Order: sequence, then C-alpha cells, then structure tokens
Amino acid sequence: MPKRISDMTPEEFSAAGKRVIEWAERYLKDIETYRVLPDIKPGEINKRMPDSPPDFGEEFDKILEDVDRIVMPGITHWQHPKFMAYFASTASGPGILADIVSSTFNSNGMVWKSSPSLTEVEAKTLEWYRSMLGLPDNFKGIIYDTASISSFHGIAAARDYKFPESRTKGMSSLPPLGLYCSEQAHSSIEKAAIALGVGIEGVRKIKVDSEFRMIPAELEKAINEDIGKGIEPFCVVATIGTTSTTSVDPVDAISSICRKYDLWLHVDAAYAGVTAMLPEMKIHFKGIENADSIVTNPHKWLFVPIDLSVFYTKRPEILKRAFSLVPEYLKTEVDAEVENLMDYGIQLGRRFRALKLWFVIRYFGVEGLKEILRKHIRLAQSFADWIRESPGFELLAPSPFSAVCFRAVPPGLKEEDLNKFNKLLLERINSTGELFLTHTVLNDKFTIRLVVSGIRQEERHVEEARKVIKREYETLLNNQ
Repeated sequence: MPKRISDMTPEEFSAAGKRVIEWAERYLKDIETYRVLPDIKPGEINKRMPDSPPDFGEEFDKILEDVDRIVMPGITHWQHPKFMAYFASTASGPGILADIVSSTFNSNGMVWKSSPSLTEVEAKTLEWYRSMLGLPDNFKGIIYDTASISSFHGIAAARDYKFPESRTKGMSSLPPLGLYCSEQAHSSIEKAAIALGVGIEGVRKIKVDSEFRMIPAELEKAINEDIGKGIEPFCVVATIGTTSTTSVDPVDAISSICRKYDLWLHVDAAYAGVTAMLPEMKIHFKGIENADSIVTNPHKWLFVPIDLSVFYTKRPEILKRAFSLVPEYLKTEVDAEVENLMDYGIQLGRRFRALKLWFVIRYFGVEGLKEILRKHIRLAQSFADWIRESPGFELLAPSPFSAVCFRAVPPGLKEEDLNKFNKLLLERINSTGELFLTHTVLNDKFTIRLVVSGIRQEERHVEEARKVIKREYETLLNNQ
C-alpha cells in the first residue's frame, strides 16, 4: 500500500468525485429498494470495522466499497419516501450538491474578512427567506445548525434583555428565573434552561387545551404566582407546530401577555414555520410579528440537507450584547463597516451553510416550493380522512399541517389494553422494513404518528403506508 503524504491530485480527485456522484445517483435512484429501517442489532456495525486504523493509505474504491459493505447495512434511510417518522429531513439534489460546493470552499465565517461571501450570501438569502415567510423587515436572520441551538440563543438573549449583568456576574447575581412554555414544548427548551443556569425547576410547563395548545390564562396565572414567590419571569416560548402533535399555541394572545409583563417571546416554528409562505396557512401565524425571536428549520421541511436552522430576531443588538467577545487576533480594519457573524452566537467557527438554502431556493423557486408543501399537506389530510373513516382507528389530535396522530381502537378491547395493542402494532409496522413511523403519548394514550414531508413522497407512498398499517392491524387483531 502507498505511503501517502500529499492530497489527491486534481485528476485523482476528479475520478473519485465522479464515482461518488455515480454512487449517490444509484442510491437515490434505488432508494425504495431498501428497508426503511435496518434489520440490525446494536454493535453489529462496530464489529465489521477493524480495531485499528490503517498504517498506510487505502485505495479510494476500497473505501467506497466499504460504505456499501459496512455502513449501508446500518443506515436508517431518511431519504426513503416511506420514512414517515419524526419530521423527515430529506435532502434534495441541489442541496446535496451545494454541500459539496460548501465543503470544497471549506470557508470559515468567523468574521467578515475570513469569508466575505459566506457572510453576505447568508445575509441576502435570509432576507429572501424572510420575505418568503412574510415576516417584517425588522427581523434579522442568522443561521445556526439546529433548532435546539437556535432556541438556546433566543433564551440566552432573553436572559440578557432582562438581566444584562448576567454576562459578567453570572447566575449567582440573579434571583431565580422563570421560563414558560407549554406541556407540549420541545425538550430543547429544558436543555437550554439547563445550559443557561435557569435549571429545570425554573421551567414552568403551562397547561394545554383539548387541542394541545397553550392556555394563555394559565400562562398569566403562572407568571403571577412566580412573581409572588420572588421568581423573576424573563421568557415565554410559544410553539407553532409542536413535536408531538404539531399543535399551534395562540401566539397573538401570548404576545399580549409578554408585552404586559415585559417578557421576551421566542417562537419555536422549527417544523411548521416554512408553511408561513402559504397564504392559506397564515391563520396559524397570527401574532408572530410580535415575537422577539423565531426559529424555523429549512432542513426539516424545505429539502435542505441537515443541518440548517434559521433564527430571526427583532433585537439583534441584544443577541450581540450577550455573545460578542472579540480577542485581538480576530480584530480587522473593516469591523466598523461589516457584520461579524461570530458576534451573534456561542460558536466561533461557522461553515457555509447558507449555500444550501441559496441553491434550493434558486433551483425550485418560491412557487415550486409552495406547491410541494401544498402537496404534502394534502396527502397528510387524505391520510387523516382515511383514519376518520376506517373502523378500528381514531384520530387523537388535530392535523393542521402534515402530521397525523392516531391509534387503533379494535372492537371489544378495553382502554387499559389499547396502549399495549398500539405499541405492538407500531413494532410490527416498523419491523416490516416497508414503513417507518414513530410515536408519542397524548393524555396517557400511546399514539402513532405519520408525517408527510419528504421531497420524494407521492400519493402512492401514502397509499402503500395505509395498506401496511391495515394489513398489520388485521394480522395483529386476528392473533389476539
């Protein structure tokens, strides 16, 4: 084997690159031939790999062969059109190619001077995206990796807004803080509270109504209770499209409460935020213009390869005040004229993520993206209609977007046995490899979730999903 001490030659890179593109082409072309979920036990992939790295370089073809031999058997195929679990993150062709371009540049957008195009393409692309969503011009955007990190920065800015001394004196200088979200809020809100020193006990989970939406009166009640206990409220997180049910908190009413008590309002629209570009979906976004910060993830439902989360805030100066720290070696002669993205977050190094969103918006166009979203919503609603009309099934939550929460309710089965039946049903469905669904628990009921949000999903895939669900339901019922 050769002892390699330099990079690929341009000719070697070109030949290897063609093989990778051909491999990717075959994978996407044949994606439906794979099981959605791998049939594999924990540790199997690890055992297929040698215990020690190679002493000398291996041929590229051998490495690529081992992607198929070692890696492929353990892949859960998120690109598969019958991956209907979680919120499917599917990568479109232009997004994949943009990732290659980004990696080729290997830019690091710490300061403007370290990569001017990274900074300015990101700014312009997020202006486009802001206009697509119909947000006011006073929202400034910045790209992070995931919604967890975007929400972390929103809550950190909220803390700095109310208590700017926390930056220098730390949490020990502050009274106990109160952070408010619904019972259906994403776990990342509690993780942010842990990381920021608020603590899990500082998070108040507000009761929800029959449609799993935060109850504004309960929020105000909790705020007043905390004030009476010497707790300082500082931030409310409302959600448009919760993870379990995609429920929509009444942002307009919540924002009024935030203004009354001078609290920062962060809106988590990681999944559903993209649908703000559809006029018929604007009903779900009433009051969003009153938010102080918003997160929406193009990698969840806009066909951008993971990871790319967009954070908007009307108070960028607060975010900058919370995080800007400029050592001498990062100062430049143009700092007074430009934006340095490192000033707006905990990370210093930043890859050229915006290129992926730029490629996707330009390739599909705004109207093309709208039509794909409409198709997904229509297909999900058709599945919800099937559940409503099918004996032995019931919906467990409204379906405002493209996720459907349901369960089987076989005749004669007692309520206490339904959770066990539905858990077994989900296990049977997923074990087929034909379909991948996930679950949640709503009002103590084991709930199966089906989500339509993949770039390759068509009507036939939803029909095939119905057939798998019905077949496994009937088989399980007959075996009772």
